[in-house]
Amino acid sequence: MIKRIINVVVLLPIAIVLIVLSVANRQSVTLALNPFRPEDSVLSVTAPFFVYLFLAVILGLVIGSLATWFAQSKYRKRARVEANEAVKWHGEAEKHRTRAEAIASQAVIPAK
Repeated sequence: MIKRIINVVVLLPIAIVLIVLSVANRQSVTLALNPFRPEDSVLSVTAPFFVYLFLAVILGLVIGSLATWFAQSKYRKRARVEANEAVKWHGEAEKHRTRAEAIASQAVIPAK
């Protein structure tokens, strides 16, 4: 229930901002990819301005996510190594525990 409320509180304002941004920037804009001949229609794209804005935001999110993912790779590698060590030491402890139980079961405790 709290997750649903948080989603509404966060996503509703974002949706409102996106709708207002889209309505305010509906005019068509031509993006010319040929800097030497901008009038060349082969290397140009015409779309509403908000499409370019959204594409820039999406591209920024993807690049930022990739940069963060690569920057945190050393921490993921360390976590993997330490998890493997933990499994190894857990197995070692289990081996010693079973050995200690076997020795304890063979030991005879004298009755007084």
